[in-house]
Amino acid sequence: MEPETESLTCPRCRAEMAERSLGGATVGQCPEGHGVFLSSADLGVLVEAENDWHRNAGQHTAPMPRITADMTAPPAVGRQSRAWVETLFG
Repeated sequence: MEPETESLTCPRCRAEMAERSLGGATVGQCPEGHGVFLSSADLGVLVEAENDWHRNAGQHTAPMPRITADMTAPPAVGRQSRAWVETLFG
């Protein structure tokens, strides 16, 4: 028989937290947006992923195109994430 896993509840609103896989980590997330709960091991996984993201992020720039008379305006650029973790919860 498999052991039962206890579900986590949000300490603020008492809603049952939804389990989500983010990167290589598993977190409990409040459905009302009050926050997340994760183990120290999962926090370490997210910290390492964040460090890797910054190490490989570069300047997020593209070379400027040569300007010609027949050019149209470029498409609008979406908001750039400041951190890898921000991409998980965005």
